[in-house]
Amino acid sequence: MTRTPVPPRDISVHQVLATLGYGDAIGHEALGIQHVLQHAGFNSRIYVQTADPRLEVLTEDYRDLLDDSRPENILIHHFSIGSRASRVAFALPDRMILVYHNITPASYFIGVNPLLVQQCYVGRRELGAYTTRCDLALGDSEFNRQELEQIGFPRTGVLPVVPSFEHLDVEPNLMLANEFNDGRTNILFVGRMIPNKRIDDVIRSFHAYQLRYDAEARLLLVGAHGGFEDYVASLYDLIATQRVPNVHLIGHVTNEELTAFYDVADLFLSASEHEGFCVPLIEAFYKRIPVIAFAATAVPDTMDGGGILYDRKDPRHVASLIDTVLTDPTLCEVVLEAQDDALDRLERKDFSSTLLRFVDTVQQRRPVLHPQVAPDFWQQFELSERLEDIREHRPAAYQALPRTVAGAGTSQRHDPPSTTFGARAPW
Repeated sequence: MTRTPVPPRDISVHQVLATLGYGDAIGHEALGIQHVLQHAGFNSRIYVQTADPRLEVLTEDYRDLLDDSRPENILIHHFSIGSRASRVAFALPDRMILVYHNITPASYFIGVNPLLVQQCYVGRRELGAYTTRCDLALGDSEFNRQELEQIGFPRTGVLPVVPSFEHLDVEPNLMLANEFNDGRTNILFVGRMIPNKRIDDVIRSFHAYQLRYDAEARLLLVGAHGGFEDYVASLYDLIATQRVPNVHLIGHVTNEELTAFYDVADLFLSASEHEGFCVPLIEAFYKRIPVIAFAATAVPDTMDGGGILYDRKDPRHVASLIDTVLTDPTLCEVVLEAQDDALDRLERKDFSSTLLRFVDTVQQRRPVLHPQVAPDFWQQFELSERLEDIREHRPAAYQALPRTVAGAGTSQRHDPPSTTFGARAPW
């Protein structure tokens, strides 16, 4: 029988993460965790470095955590990228449950987004320091848990992603999608337009499908691309060079528009090479759209026997799979039934009890001995915050700051606070 943890009056279970995004998987999970904890009687807040304006009211500034921190508290730290919030969490006395959402290898972003290259590199470097800091480290998939184990975390587990579909249970806004609701075949991809998703491979497979099977088919690419304008430009160049008609890069959409695009889709196609979970696959299951996806990283575990996996990036092979599914109603129904079964298995997972059991485990264990931070850690933190304030609100003054000696015969201007602070990290 599972013991439900009893929240002592003086113990809080808070969360900290770099950013709370609107409509993204980590944001949904953080809000879900808070709901479970508060329902169980715990005082629980969400501390962030940044938040989508629509969600700011639900968050606290991560710097306020310094006043709310207690050695007896438990801090659930969502780790997905290097950040100042992450480093502050490391230095605080709270007990810690780390939830790892995976960090995409920096190599995918070289030449596309230099800042993200740095953040991914720093994030992976920082993650190793938490092996002796955490009371418990959880992956949100078995793939992520295994990575934690390989890095050297001694106590690991899986806090399953059990997506909420409330954002799809809304009245669809067909204003954008109506253009594509005319009986022609619509192949859909949902996700950020970033290199590891390999949108270019999706386009190549779609083009092969057009050439061989259905010249009138359309490809609908739905997702944000902020910060990846160069990559999106390369996609437009690919479309123009290969003369691929009927490819539509829709961009970021509302929940009402998203469910409308799922409603007009005939098939979901993914070529992503790196995923920690990939919620849109499960969204497609929920909307009963057949899924064809590249079998990489966490994707096979996420699909759990549903959909169709492929392991050869041959556009002609993928095109034949698309055609087979779309022209064989019996096979398509078999695929959908397998997706229904996989979704049913996922939704039967008791997220609330699993989370509370992990909290109870940490409560019952003797706290780990935290590694010592550098003696000037908090001095560097204060300097970092002052520099960040100047950089954000007085950019001209920031550019006028004196250069600091970086080595014999060389000098460099003060780095942005994220890198200055990272260079003086406690490990």
